[in-house]
Amino acid sequence: MMSYRFSRLSIAVLALIVIMLSAGSVPAKTSFISIGTGGTGGVYYPYGGGVAEIWSKHVPGVKAVAEVTGASVENIRLAHRGETVVGLVMGDVSIAAYEGATQFQGKKQDVLTMAAMYPNLLQVVALKASGITNLEQLRGRSISTGSPGSGTNFMSEAVLKALGIEPKDYRDSRLSFTENANALRDGTIEVGFWSVGPGTSSILDLATTHDIHVIGVTPQQADKIVAANPTYSAVDLSAGVYRGQDQAVPTIGVWNVMICQGSLDTELVYKLTKALFDHNDYLVKIHPSASYTVPKNTAVYSPIPLHPGTIKYLEEKGVEVPAKLMP
Repeated sequence: MMSYRFSRLSIAVLALIVIMLSAGSVPAKTSFISIGTGGTGGVYYPYGGGVAEIWSKHVPGVKAVAEVTGASVENIRLAHRGETVVGLVMGDVSIAAYEGATQFQGKKQDVLTMAAMYPNLLQVVALKASGITNLEQLRGRSISTGSPGSGTNFMSEAVLKALGIEPKDYRDSRLSFTENANALRDGTIEVGFWSVGPGTSSILDLATTHDIHVIGVTPQQADKIVAANPTYSAVDLSAGVYRGQDQAVPTIGVWNVMICQGSLDTELVYKLTKALFDHNDYLVKIHPSASYTVPKNTAVYSPIPLHPGTIKYLEEKGVEVPAKLMP
């Protein structure tokens, strides 16, 4: 007959485990959710930070954190590789990723939509003193189309290409939002591109110290851009968003979406989606663009199929999901 010897410490540990099991108090495994956002001068970073707070507080067993990244294109690649779980991206970039087009070089990315966020507006800014008032004047100029890997860079190049303006026609510094504003201040560039929710901090700060001009698009230019890029639409930047911008500015818009790994667990995505929409009032306090982050908009404006966890939540809320958004 075999005999076993236990120390008092071993017996105490075993007793504690039995008590915890019987009480159901064994700590659940924590899921760490990293959210790819963008630079600190745009909307993605504070928006993503708000989402991280909501999930960490209201989804048991989840700890979420917002990561500074190069934005849309990089966020897709990070999620596809599993280096992040969720990414905030522009709709046109999500389509390219899902189809493996353009910058994704024939490699379809493992991403689906979790939620539609809010529309981005293309905001092309020059100092008034430059005299630049039309996109056709950018040939031969020093500009910034946005940081490499960002949705701004993706959209800027698509817009300029639709107008027949190729990368060889301008000198491109490809800076972040904050760097755009600083470069305009010191004259390093003449024009900066932003694709972001209106009222972005970097342009607001620039407008407090310098007279700016937000360059609009003409109706003819808008027609060319939308014809070449069906996910884009002609919209207006409302008057008074920035100091000295007293009239509405016609420009181009595209929806942002929150994507996640397509292979992510359905129940986890359901819980994350539910918490996001159920606590949207907190997110609106972080940034007013979050007022667009509602269930119906996800079913209407998502440019790629939805994750099954999101579909489960929407159907539970009585929101009809079109067949084209089924994965």
